[in-house]
Amino acid sequence: MKTLKLREGKDRSLRRGHPWVFEGAIETGRADAGETVRIEDHQGQFMAWGAYSPKSKIRARIWSFKEDERIDEAFFDRTVQAAVLARQALQIHSNGIRLVHGESDGLPGLIVDQYADTLVVQVQACGVERAKPLWLKALKQHTGLDKVYERSDTQARVLEGLESTVGWLSHPLGDSPPLDLTIQEHDWTLSLNIHEGHKTGFYLDQRNARRVFSEYVRRHAFESVLNCYAYTGGFSVAALHGMKHSGVWPKAGHVISVDSSGPSLMEAQKNVALNGFTSEHHQTLDADVGQTLRGLLAENRRFDAIVLDPPKFAPSAHHVERAARAYKDINRLALQLLRPGGALFTFSCSGGVSPELFHKIVASAGADAHVDGFIVERLQGDVDHPMTLNFPEGDYLKGLVVLKK
Repeated sequence: MKTLKLREGKDRSLRRGHPWVFEGAIETGRADAGETVRIEDHQGQFMAWGAYSPKSKIRARIWSFKEDERIDEAFFDRTVQAAVLARQALQIHSNGIRLVHGESDGLPGLIVDQYADTLVVQVQACGVERAKPLWLKALKQHTGLDKVYERSDTQARVLEGLESTVGWLSHPLGDSPPLDLTIQEHDWTLSLNIHEGHKTGFYLDQRNARRVFSEYVRRHAFESVLNCYAYTGGFSVAALHGMKHSGVWPKAGHVISVDSSGPSLMEAQKNVALNGFTSEHHQTLDADVGQTLRGLLAENRRFDAIVLDPPKFAPSAHHVERAARAYKDINRLALQLLRPGGALFTFSCSGGVSPELFHKIVASAGADAHVDGFIVERLQGDVDHPMTLNFPEGDYLKGLVVLKK
Protein backbone atom coordinates (compact mmCIF):
# COMPACT_ATOMS: atom_id res chain seq x y z
CA MET A 1 0.00 0.00 0.00
CA LYS A 2 1.44 3.38 -1.01
CA THR A 3 1.55 6.18 1.56
CA LEU A 4 1.14 9.94 1.50
CA LYS A 5 2.80 11.80 4.35
CA LEU A 6 1.47 15.28 5.12
CA ARG A 7 3.55 18.32 5.91
CA GLU A 8 3.74 19.43 9.48
CA GLY A 9 0.64 21.41 10.44
CA LYS A 10 -1.25 20.40 7.29
CA ASP A 11 -3.42 17.76 8.94
CA ARG A 12 -5.96 20.03 10.63
CA SER A 13 -8.66 19.79 7.95
CA LEU A 14 -8.45 15.98 7.91
CA ARG A 15 -8.76 15.89 11.69
CA ARG A 16 -12.02 17.81 11.29
CA GLY A 17 -13.25 15.21 8.82
CA HIS A 18 -12.83 17.22 5.61
CA PRO A 19 -12.66 14.82 2.62
CA TRP A 20 -9.95 16.53 0.54
CA VAL A 21 -6.14 16.68 0.66
CA PHE A 22 -4.61 19.43 -1.46
CA GLU A 23 -1.33 19.21 -3.35
CA GLY A 24 0.45 21.66 -1.06
CA ALA A 25 -0.32 19.60 2.05
CA ILE A 26 1.70 16.58 0.89
CA GLU A 27 5.33 16.17 1.95
CA THR A 28 6.09 12.79 0.36
CA GLY A 29 4.35 10.06 -1.59
CA ARG A 30 2.59 9.52 -4.87
CA ALA A 31 0.56 6.82 -6.62
CA ASP A 32 -1.22 5.94 -9.82
CA ALA A 33 -4.43 7.72 -10.83
CA GLY A 34 -7.29 6.56 -8.62
CA GLU A 35 -5.12 4.24 -6.54
CA THR A 36 -6.05 3.94 -2.87
CA VAL A 37 -3.36 5.34 -0.57
CA ARG A 38 -2.74 5.44 3.15
CA ILE A 39 -2.55 9.03 4.41
CA GLU A 40 -0.42 9.80 7.47
CA ASP A 41 0.38 12.92 9.44
CA HIS A 42 3.91 14.30 9.80
CA GLN A 43 4.68 11.80 12.61
CA GLY A 44 3.52 8.81 10.58
CA GLN A 45 0.18 8.35 12.36
CA PHE A 46 -2.72 7.04 10.26
CA MET A 47 -5.31 9.62 9.22
CA ALA A 48 -7.36 8.24 6.33
CA TRP A 49 -7.63 6.11 3.21
CA GLY A 50 -7.95 8.15 0.03
CA ALA A 51 -7.96 7.99 -3.77
CA TYR A 52 -4.93 9.63 -5.40
CA SER A 53 -5.29 12.13 -8.27
CA PRO A 54 -1.85 12.95 -9.75
CA LYS A 55 -2.98 15.89 -11.92
CA SER A 56 -5.53 17.57 -9.68
CA LYS A 57 -4.88 20.21 -7.04
CA ILE A 58 -7.04 17.96 -4.86
CA ARG A 59 -4.42 15.20 -4.69
CA ALA A 60 -6.46 12.81 -2.56
CA ARG A 61 -10.16 12.36 -1.87
CA ILE A 62 -11.06 10.46 1.26
CA TRP A 63 -12.76 7.09 1.24
CA SER A 64 -12.64 6.42 4.97
CA PHE A 65 -11.15 7.68 8.23
CA LYS A 66 -11.19 4.16 9.75
CA GLU A 67 -7.80 2.47 9.78
CA ASP A 68 -9.28 -1.03 9.88
CA GLU A 69 -11.55 -0.47 6.84
CA ARG A 70 -10.62 -2.07 3.55
CA ILE A 71 -11.48 -0.19 0.37
CA ASP A 72 -12.71 -3.17 -1.58
CA GLU A 73 -15.84 -4.53 -3.24
CA ALA A 74 -17.61 -4.89 0.11
CA PHE A 75 -16.85 -1.23 0.92
CA PHE A 76 -18.49 0.02 -2.28
CA ASP A 77 -21.42 -2.32 -1.80
CA ARG A 78 -22.05 -0.98 1.73
CA THR A 79 -21.60 2.65 0.72
CA VAL A 80 -23.89 2.50 -2.30
CA GLN A 81 -26.51 0.58 -0.34
CA ALA A 82 -26.45 3.20 2.43
CA ALA A 83 -26.97 6.01 -0.10
CA VAL A 84 -29.90 4.24 -1.77
CA LEU A 85 -31.55 3.38 1.57
CA ALA A 86 -31.15 6.97 2.74
CA ARG A 87 -33.20 8.19 -0.26
CA GLN A 88 -35.88 5.58 0.34
CA ALA A 89 -36.36 7.04 3.82
CA LEU A 90 -37.00 10.53 2.44
CA GLN A 91 -40.31 11.98 1.25
CA ILE A 92 -39.44 12.93 -2.31
CA HIS A 93 -42.40 13.84 -4.50
CA SER A 94 -40.81 12.72 -7.73
CA ASN A 95 -39.38 9.72 -9.55
CA GLY A 96 -36.39 11.87 -10.46
CA ILE A 97 -34.00 11.45 -7.51
CA ARG A 98 -30.34 12.12 -6.67
CA LEU A 99 -29.18 8.72 -5.36
CA VAL A 100 -25.49 9.45 -4.80
CA HIS A 101 -24.20 12.94 -4.02
CA GLY A 102 -20.42 12.60 -4.12
CA GLU A 103 -18.55 13.40 -0.93
CA SER A 104 -21.75 13.66 1.10
CA ASP A 105 -22.41 9.95 0.46
CA GLY A 106 -18.81 8.82 0.94
CA LEU A 107 -18.15 8.42 -2.79
CA PRO A 108 -16.17 11.56 -3.70
CA GLY A 109 -16.59 12.59 -7.31
CA LEU A 110 -19.55 10.31 -8.06
CA ILE A 111 -23.01 11.61 -8.95
CA VAL A 112 -25.91 9.24 -9.61
CA ASP A 113 -29.37 10.45 -10.62
CA GLN A 114 -32.37 8.23 -11.14
CA TYR A 115 -34.92 9.24 -13.77
CA ALA A 116 -37.81 6.77 -13.52
CA ASP A 117 -36.26 3.41 -14.54
CA THR A 118 -32.95 4.84 -15.78
CA LEU A 119 -29.79 5.75 -13.85
CA VAL A 120 -27.44 8.47 -15.07
CA VAL A 121 -23.96 8.62 -13.55
CA GLN A 122 -21.32 11.33 -13.64
CA VAL A 123 -17.77 10.35 -12.73
CA GLN A 124 -15.72 13.40 -11.76
CA ALA A 125 -12.63 12.00 -10.01
CA CYS A 126 -9.89 9.40 -10.53
CA GLY A 127 -10.88 7.25 -7.56
CA VAL A 128 -14.44 6.55 -8.63
CA GLU A 129 -13.25 6.18 -12.24
CA ARG A 130 -10.88 3.39 -11.20
CA ALA A 131 -13.50 1.78 -8.96
CA LYS A 132 -16.26 1.95 -11.60
CA PRO A 133 -16.85 -1.82 -11.90
CA LEU A 134 -17.33 -2.10 -8.12
CA TRP A 135 -19.83 0.69 -7.50
CA LEU A 136 -21.64 -0.02 -10.78
CA LYS A 137 -22.30 -3.60 -9.69
CA ALA A 138 -23.55 -2.38 -6.30
CA LEU A 139 -25.70 0.31 -7.89
CA LYS A 140 -27.52 -2.13 -10.15
CA GLN A 141 -27.98 -4.61 -7.32
CA HIS A 142 -29.42 -2.17 -4.76
CA THR A 143 -31.68 -0.28 -7.18
CA GLY A 144 -32.78 -3.27 -9.24
CA LEU A 145 -32.24 -1.17 -12.36
CA ASP A 146 -30.19 -2.25 -15.36
CA LYS A 147 -30.29 0.88 -17.54
CA VAL A 148 -27.24 2.99 -16.63
CA TYR A 149 -26.06 5.91 -18.78
CA GLU A 150 -22.80 7.80 -18.24
CA ARG A 151 -22.55 11.59 -18.61
CA SER A 152 -18.93 12.11 -17.57
CA ASP A 153 -18.33 15.20 -19.72
CA THR A 154 -17.67 17.87 -17.09
CA GLN A 155 -14.84 20.35 -16.56
CA ALA A 156 -14.05 18.50 -13.34
CA ARG A 157 -12.76 15.54 -15.38
CA VAL A 158 -10.40 17.82 -17.28
CA LEU A 159 -8.91 19.00 -13.97
CA GLU A 160 -8.46 15.33 -13.00
CA GLY A 161 -6.70 14.53 -16.28
CA LEU A 162 -9.57 12.31 -17.42
CA GLU A 163 -11.15 12.23 -20.87
CA SER A 164 -14.87 12.77 -21.40
CA THR A 165 -16.98 9.63 -21.51
CA VAL A 166 -20.61 9.57 -22.61
CA GLY A 167 -22.76 6.52 -23.38
CA TRP A 168 -24.50 3.48 -22.01
CA LEU A 169 -22.68 1.57 -19.28
CA SER A 170 -25.43 -1.01 -19.04
CA HIS A 171 -28.81 -1.79 -20.56
CA PRO A 172 -30.89 -4.89 -21.35
CA LEU A 173 -30.07 -6.87 -24.45
CA GLY A 174 -31.54 -5.48 -27.65
CA ASP A 175 -31.85 -1.94 -28.94
CA SER A 176 -30.43 0.95 -26.93
CA PRO A 177 -33.02 2.48 -24.59
CA PRO A 178 -34.44 5.95 -25.35
CA LEU A 179 -32.48 9.04 -24.33
CA ASP A 180 -35.64 11.14 -24.00
CA LEU A 181 -37.26 10.45 -20.63
CA THR A 182 -40.21 11.72 -18.63
CA ILE A 183 -40.46 12.16 -14.86
CA GLN A 184 -43.22 13.14 -12.47
CA GLU A 185 -42.53 15.99 -10.03
CA HIS A 186 -45.12 17.24 -7.54
CA ASP A 187 -48.26 17.90 -9.65
CA TRP A 188 -46.57 18.13 -13.02
CA THR A 189 -44.71 16.14 -15.65
CA LEU A 190 -41.29 17.05 -17.07
CA SER A 191 -39.37 15.70 -20.04
CA LEU A 192 -35.59 15.59 -20.37
CA ASN A 193 -32.82 14.22 -22.51
CA ILE A 194 -30.03 12.42 -20.66
CA HIS A 195 -27.57 12.80 -23.54
CA GLU A 196 -27.97 16.49 -24.36
CA GLY A 197 -29.38 17.97 -21.13
CA HIS A 198 -27.33 19.92 -18.59
CA LYS A 199 -25.69 18.00 -15.74
CA THR A 200 -27.17 14.48 -15.97
CA GLY A 201 -30.13 15.75 -17.96
CA PHE A 202 -32.01 17.97 -15.53
CA TYR A 203 -31.71 20.18 -12.41
CA LEU A 204 -33.11 17.90 -9.72
CA ASP A 205 -31.61 20.13 -7.01
CA GLN A 206 -34.29 22.79 -7.71
CA ARG A 207 -37.23 20.42 -7.15
CA ASN A 208 -38.24 21.95 -3.82
CA ALA A 209 -37.71 25.51 -5.10
CA ARG A 210 -40.09 24.82 -7.98
CA ARG A 211 -42.72 23.63 -5.50
CA VAL A 212 -42.26 26.72 -3.33
CA PHE A 213 -42.49 28.97 -6.39
CA SER A 214 -45.70 27.32 -7.57
CA GLU A 215 -47.20 27.86 -4.11
CA TYR A 216 -46.28 31.55 -4.14
CA VAL A 217 -47.86 32.03 -7.55
CA ARG A 218 -51.02 30.25 -6.39
CA ARG A 219 -51.27 31.93 -2.99
CA HIS A 220 -50.73 35.46 -4.31
CA ALA A 221 -52.72 34.88 -7.52
CA PHE A 222 -49.81 36.18 -9.60
CA GLU A 223 -50.72 36.77 -13.24
CA SER A 224 -47.38 37.66 -14.86
CA VAL A 225 -44.15 35.66 -14.43
CA LEU A 226 -40.72 36.14 -15.98
CA ASN A 227 -38.51 33.04 -15.84
CA CYS A 228 -34.88 33.94 -16.65
CA TYR A 229 -32.28 31.31 -17.58
CA ALA A 230 -35.36 29.14 -18.02
CA TYR A 231 -33.53 26.09 -19.45
CA THR A 232 -36.31 23.55 -20.17
CA GLY A 233 -38.99 25.47 -18.30
CA GLY A 234 -39.27 23.76 -14.93
CA PHE A 235 -40.11 27.00 -13.11
CA SER A 236 -42.41 28.02 -15.97
CA VAL A 237 -44.46 24.83 -15.63
CA ALA A 238 -44.54 25.33 -11.85
CA ALA A 239 -45.83 28.89 -12.35
CA LEU A 240 -48.56 27.79 -14.75
CA HIS A 241 -49.72 25.15 -12.27
CA GLY A 242 -49.82 27.79 -9.57
CA MET A 243 -51.93 30.04 -11.80
CA LYS A 244 -54.27 27.19 -12.65
CA HIS A 245 -54.94 26.37 -9.00
CA SER A 246 -55.35 30.01 -8.03
CA GLY A 247 -58.18 30.49 -10.50
CA VAL A 248 -56.19 32.96 -12.62
CA TRP A 249 -55.85 30.53 -15.51
CA PRO A 250 -57.26 30.25 -18.17
CA LYS A 251 -58.77 33.75 -18.36
CA ALA A 252 -55.53 35.41 -17.29
CA GLY A 253 -51.96 34.45 -16.48
CA HIS A 254 -48.87 34.61 -18.63
CA VAL A 255 -45.32 33.27 -18.30
CA ILE A 256 -42.28 34.36 -20.32
CA SER A 257 -39.31 31.96 -20.46
CA VAL A 258 -35.98 33.57 -21.39
CA ASP A 259 -32.85 31.61 -22.32
CA SER A 260 -30.02 31.93 -24.83
CA SER A 261 -30.45 28.29 -25.92
CA GLY A 262 -33.03 27.71 -28.63
CA PRO A 263 -33.07 23.90 -28.14
CA SER A 264 -33.69 24.34 -24.40
CA LEU A 265 -36.62 26.65 -25.09
CA MET A 266 -38.08 24.08 -27.49
CA GLU A 267 -37.98 21.62 -24.60
CA ALA A 268 -39.63 24.24 -22.40
CA GLN A 269 -42.49 24.53 -24.91
CA LYS A 270 -42.73 20.75 -24.93
CA ASN A 271 -42.97 20.66 -21.14
CA VAL A 272 -45.63 23.37 -21.13
CA ALA A 273 -47.72 21.39 -23.64
CA LEU A 274 -47.09 18.15 -21.76
CA ASN A 275 -48.90 19.68 -18.79
CA GLY A 276 -51.92 20.86 -20.75
CA PHE A 277 -50.99 24.52 -21.25
CA THR A 278 -50.74 26.41 -24.53
CA SER A 279 -48.73 29.23 -26.08
CA GLU A 280 -51.59 31.55 -25.14
CA HIS A 281 -50.21 31.48 -21.61
CA HIS A 282 -46.53 30.87 -22.32
CA GLN A 283 -43.98 32.72 -24.45
CA THR A 284 -40.31 31.94 -25.07
CA LEU A 285 -37.54 34.44 -25.79
CA ASP A 286 -34.28 33.15 -27.26
CA ALA A 287 -32.14 36.03 -26.01
CA ASP A 288 -29.51 37.24 -23.59
CA VAL A 289 -31.06 37.67 -20.14
CA GLY A 290 -29.30 40.94 -19.29
CA GLN A 291 -30.31 42.57 -22.56
CA THR A 292 -33.86 41.27 -22.18
CA LEU A 293 -34.21 42.71 -18.68
CA ARG A 294 -32.99 46.11 -19.90
CA GLY A 295 -35.34 46.00 -22.85
CA LEU A 296 -38.36 45.13 -20.70
CA LEU A 297 -37.46 47.94 -18.32
CA ALA A 298 -37.24 50.39 -21.22
CA GLU A 299 -40.72 49.25 -22.29
CA ASN A 300 -41.96 49.97 -18.76
CA ARG A 301 -43.06 46.33 -18.31
CA ARG A 302 -43.72 44.98 -14.82
CA PHE A 303 -44.09 41.46 -13.42
CA ASP A 304 -45.65 39.83 -10.39
CA ALA A 305 -42.84 37.28 -10.05
CA ILE A 306 -39.37 36.84 -11.52
CA VAL A 307 -37.02 33.84 -11.37
CA LEU A 308 -33.27 34.31 -11.76
CA ASP A 309 -31.58 30.90 -11.94
CA PRO A 310 -28.34 31.60 -13.85
CA PRO A 311 -25.54 29.15 -14.64
CA LYS A 312 -22.42 29.02 -12.50
CA PHE A 313 -20.91 32.52 -12.68
CA ALA A 314 -18.03 31.71 -10.27
CA PRO A 315 -16.67 28.15 -10.60
CA SER A 316 -13.91 29.06 -8.12
CA ALA A 317 -12.88 31.80 -5.70
CA HIS A 318 -10.76 33.31 -8.49
CA HIS A 319 -13.92 34.33 -10.38
CA VAL A 320 -15.93 35.69 -7.44
CA GLU A 321 -15.37 39.41 -8.02
CA ARG A 322 -16.51 39.27 -11.64
CA ALA A 323 -19.40 36.98 -10.74
CA ALA A 324 -20.55 39.34 -8.00
CA ARG A 325 -20.88 42.15 -10.55
CA ALA A 326 -22.91 39.92 -12.87
CA TYR A 327 -25.22 38.74 -10.08
CA LYS A 328 -25.72 42.31 -8.87
CA ASP A 329 -26.59 43.58 -12.34
CA ILE A 330 -29.34 41.05 -13.08
CA ASN A 331 -30.81 41.31 -9.58
CA ARG A 332 -30.90 45.11 -9.79
CA LEU A 333 -32.80 44.96 -13.06
CA ALA A 334 -35.17 42.26 -11.81
CA LEU A 335 -36.03 44.22 -8.66
CA GLN A 336 -36.85 47.25 -10.80
CA LEU A 337 -39.11 45.14 -13.01
CA LEU A 338 -41.10 43.74 -10.08
CA ARG A 339 -44.40 45.26 -9.03
CA PRO A 340 -44.72 46.20 -5.34
CA GLY A 341 -45.67 43.00 -3.51
CA GLY A 342 -44.05 40.91 -6.24
CA ALA A 343 -41.67 38.01 -5.57
CA LEU A 344 -38.10 37.59 -6.73
CA PHE A 345 -36.74 34.03 -6.62
CA THR A 346 -33.01 34.52 -7.09
CA PHE A 347 -30.32 31.83 -7.03
CA SER A 348 -26.59 31.22 -7.24
CA CYS A 349 -25.08 27.79 -7.91
CA SER A 350 -21.51 29.13 -7.70
CA GLY A 351 -19.53 27.30 -5.05
CA GLY A 352 -17.22 30.30 -4.73
CA VAL A 353 -20.12 32.53 -3.64
CA SER A 354 -21.13 31.92 -0.02
CA PRO A 355 -24.72 32.38 1.20
CA GLU A 356 -23.57 35.44 3.16
CA LEU A 357 -21.93 36.99 0.10
CA PHE A 358 -24.95 36.26 -2.06
CA HIS A 359 -27.18 38.04 0.46
CA LYS A 360 -24.87 41.07 0.34
CA ILE A 361 -24.91 41.07 -3.47
CA VAL A 362 -28.71 41.04 -3.64
CA ALA A 363 -28.92 43.71 -0.92
CA SER A 364 -26.50 45.90 -2.88
CA ALA A 365 -28.59 45.36 -6.01
CA GLY A 366 -31.66 46.54 -4.11
CA ALA A 367 -29.83 49.66 -2.90
CA ASP A 368 -28.75 50.53 -6.44
CA ALA A 369 -32.32 49.98 -7.67
CA HIS A 370 -33.68 52.10 -4.80
CA VAL A 371 -35.80 49.11 -3.82
CA ASP A 372 -36.32 47.43 -0.46
CA GLY A 373 -37.90 44.10 0.27
CA PHE A 374 -38.44 41.29 2.74
CA ILE A 375 -36.33 38.14 2.55
CA VAL A 376 -39.09 35.67 3.36
CA GLU A 377 -37.31 32.39 2.56
CA ARG A 378 -33.86 30.95 1.97
CA LEU A 379 -33.65 28.01 -0.41
CA GLN A 380 -31.08 25.32 -1.08
CA GLY A 381 -30.82 21.97 -2.85
CA ASP A 382 -33.54 19.47 -2.05
CA VAL A 383 -33.15 16.77 0.62
CA ASP A 384 -31.61 14.21 -1.75
CA HIS A 385 -28.68 16.64 -2.26
CA PRO A 386 -27.34 16.54 1.31
CA MET A 387 -24.56 18.66 2.74
CA THR A 388 -22.45 17.25 5.55
CA LEU A 389 -21.17 19.18 8.55
CA ASN A 390 -17.53 18.74 7.51
CA PHE A 391 -17.85 19.58 3.82
CA PRO A 392 -19.08 23.19 3.41
CA GLU A 393 -18.08 23.13 -0.27
CA GLY A 394 -21.18 20.99 -0.78
CA ASP A 395 -23.34 24.04 -0.08
CA TYR A 396 -23.20 25.22 -3.69
CA LEU A 397 -26.85 26.12 -4.34
CA LYS A 398 -28.36 29.02 -2.45
CA GLY A 399 -31.52 30.98 -3.10
CA LEU A 400 -33.44 33.93 -1.69
CA VAL A 401 -37.14 34.72 -1.95
CA VAL A 402 -37.57 38.51 -1.80
CA LEU A 403 -40.97 40.19 -1.60
CA LYS A 404 -40.70 43.75 -2.91
CA LYS A 405 -42.05 46.49 -0.63
